[in-house]
Amino acid sequence: MNNQEIVAQAVFEVVKENLTLPEVARLLEKPKSVDHGDVAFPAFALAKVFRKAPQQIAAELAGKITPDAFEKIEVVGPYLNFFMKKEVISSMVLKQIAKEANQFGNSNIGNEGNVTIDMSSPNIAKPISMGHLRSTVIGNSISLILSKIGYQPIKINHLGDWGTQFGKLIVAYKKWGSEEKVKAEPINELLRLYVEFHEKAEEEPELNDEARAWFKKLEEDDKEALELWKWFRSESLKEFNKIYSMLEVEFDSYNGEAFYNDKMDEVVTMLEEKHLLQTSEGAEIVNLDKYDLNPALIKKSDGATLYITRDLSAALFRKREYNFVKSLYVVGNEQSGHFKQLKAVLKEMDFDWSDEMVHVPFGLITKDGKKLSTRKGKIVLLEEVLNEAKELAFKQIEEKNPDLPNKEEVAHQVGVGAVIFHDLKNDRLNNFDFNLEEVVRFEGETGPYVQYTHARAMSILEKAEFTVDPEAVYALKDADSWEIIKLLQSYPEIVMQAADQYEPSVIAKHAIRVAQAFNKYYAHTKVLVDDEEKNARLALVHAVTVILKEDLRLLGVHAPNKM
Repeated sequence: MNNQEIVAQAVFEVVKENLTLPEVARLLEKPKSVDHGDVAFPAFALAKVFRKAPQQIAAELAGKITPDAFEKIEVVGPYLNFFMKKEVISSMVLKQIAKEANQFGNSNIGNEGNVTIDMSSPNIAKPISMGHLRSTVIGNSISLILSKIGYQPIKINHLGDWGTQFGKLIVAYKKWGSEEKVKAEPINELLRLYVEFHEKAEEEPELNDEARAWFKKLEEDDKEALELWKWFRSESLKEFNKIYSMLEVEFDSYNGEAFYNDKMDEVVTMLEEKHLLQTSEGAEIVNLDKYDLNPALIKKSDGATLYITRDLSAALFRKREYNFVKSLYVVGNEQSGHFKQLKAVLKEMDFDWSDEMVHVPFGLITKDGKKLSTRKGKIVLLEEVLNEAKELAFKQIEEKNPDLPNKEEVAHQVGVGAVIFHDLKNDRLNNFDFNLEEVVRFEGETGPYVQYTHARAMSILEKAEFTVDPEAVYALKDADSWEIIKLLQSYPEIVMQAADQYEPSVIAKHAIRVAQAFNKYYAHTKVLVDDEEKNARLALVHAVTVILKEDLRLLGVHAPNKM
């Protein structure tokens, strides 16, 4: 039980004729200052029932509540301020973490239900840039968080492997490319050709007509067009998988846009049978006025299908294939209109499961305040960033711990982890500017700071040769340890909050707070002094290592034991 639940139960016992337990729980507040206790109950809600002033009610309730778990209960005006008995709560929390270890905070709320997560989704023949980092690491972290509460995540990399950009690329390759150059550096050369196409098309717009004609050939299974497309795709996937391997992100499916080519006719037929298709200026649309949305364009006047047609096919396929209880789309904020339309069309088709489809949007990573763009060649390559992060981490480890035996491995975990952590500590809807040197610092609110705190705590346990005993009683009552205990105790709610909001930053911020509270504690407390509380202090250090490691794991980041 957490402090809120303990207080709710204690108050409920004396007001059960007037309020239910959930009603009491909803009224509880967390005081802004520790001077006002750990939990507060405002007596306003009982004023009408008792026909007394809230101040009087608060004073009367205080006299009736059993004080077992409380150091004291203070009446301040209409508020009952509860101060928890530190040794009771610390003993309870440390015992639970000693027993459950990294299972602390687990639940089976998901009941093994499948959750599809559409994430990463880079375009074939373009490098994975910093712009793709967000979808990849947010989606991966959400999958780990949902797994912790009993769901079965299914990670889908919906590759951008179809569309007019392939017409552009084929034109560019045939005009200015060479097989030798593409084989030598596939992604870089294909990107150069793509950028060159856009630059030349500004002066020669007829190139766009050529690109459309080549894409039409691709749609009609033209042999040359198909062979080029397959080649571009396979070379791109090799490059992508190098980066996914660095991030330690795996996928359950790589079914991209091309996979749905033969599945769209069924969707169009269903829309026709349900009399949902209308013709507008030669194009076929679904009217979405009743949802206050623009019409969904299903087929252009030339018969070409669009993203939404493909996404309707994908949603139907995923429901049939996985019978999902939720379907998440971790896609940039700028696509929110598209997903509203997608859900509305499925709703019009009488697929009520569309209610369980959720767009999980996120903001942009900027460089010097400017948006990253592939088309104009202003791109920051993710592989280069990760390699540079590893080098920066290695330099710092060399300075701090030159005798560390596995420096290369730890530098990888710290460098790559720093980039992931920096992304995930930001509220996902916020834009943020990326500065690598700040990201890989061992000080401040960074991934390496949390990792270093974990390694420091591990070294204390190693020095003390401490092994936690799940049956022992570990009780602490000092103010610094109490701050840590409260953060540890809140972990199950933190995990639930992150899951409910699809918000990994809740986990990252918790990790930072635990690390800061522990470092403050370590600065003020001689942990290894031989006295009656030594084992309890070491049990607290052990609990910190467990929760920091689990926080980092849920973000997709390692927690090295030594740094």
